Amino acid sequence: MKALLWKELADHFGRRRFILLLGLVSIGLLWGVFVDVSKLIDQGRTFIFLEVFATNAGVPISLLSFVSFFGPIIGIALGFDSINGERTQGTLSRLLAQPIYRDSVFNAKLIAAAVTLGFIVASVMIVVIGVTMFRLGIPPNGEEVIRLIGFYAVTMMYLSFWLALSITASVLFRNTVTSALASIGAWFTLGFLVNLFGGVIADRIVPDIKVSADAIKHLTIESWVNRISPSGLFSEATTILLDPMGGRALNFFSIEQSRLSGLLSTPVSSVQSLQLVWPHIVALLAMVVLLIAISYLKFMREEIRA
Repeated sequence: MKALLWKELADHFGRRRFILLLGLVSIGLLWGVFVDVSKLIDQGRTFIFLEVFATNAGVPISLLSFVSFFGPIIGIALGFDSINGERTQGTLSRLLAQPIYRDSVFNAKLIAAAVTLGFIVASVMIVVIGVTMFRLGIPPNGEEVIRLIGFYAVTMMYLSFWLALSITASVLFRNTVTSALASIGAWFTLGFLVNLFGGVIADRIVPDIKVSADAIKHLTIESWVNRISPSGLFSEATTILLDPMGGRALNFFSIEQSRLSGLLSTPVSSVQSLQLVWPHIVALLAMVVLLIAISYLKFMREEIRA
């Protein structure tokens, strides 16, 4: 198992694909350099290190939005050919002909891809935080550190879903192109169409918004539909973590109601925010575990010929 893991890590870090993915670190550097920190200070923002990830001041879109929409491509790129790529090259049958447990092969590929993914995400965050520290001349406070750790955990869980999805596609489809297209199709459906249909369904149920209660109902319906998608869960969880002023929601079901009712006048503690995003993390974890279980059982039971 250990030798297989090191082999898979060497494969990931030695590919040209990894060099391209590591280019995202340079994007993080650009975000840290071009985000208008002085504008945030002038606006009286307290949590600058959190705002750097969530604001679009001085940049086309916020880093949070970039990760939400394009981060899944990283997970898909790391896993779409993990199994069927070996099968196409004819190395999978030779590998399993050795005295190696089949589940060790699967686990090594999964863990190596997850470690690579964690390295990329951590690199981007460290670069952004480092550049911001250099520009401000001060480190993040304890509250910001806790929230950034929570943000890293949620981001990893979110991107791990797409990694698990692409590995599942790699097990289910024999052709790497097919598994890549299936993964991208799932990304488009869950990342874009679900959010689009959330608004459409809410408009059908609440066509006319005349009072605040109608607005709350409309937002609640739209949010529940969006929570079907991992992108919706990620967006909601990271908004709570990166926006202490917008996180005074009492539970998983009343975020929009709390925002509309004017309860968000003071920042909430990091502990309270982590309690609010806990259901989101559990939901994302359940999705990841389900996909891994499907791909694991399929891989363990399928017949692999030379």
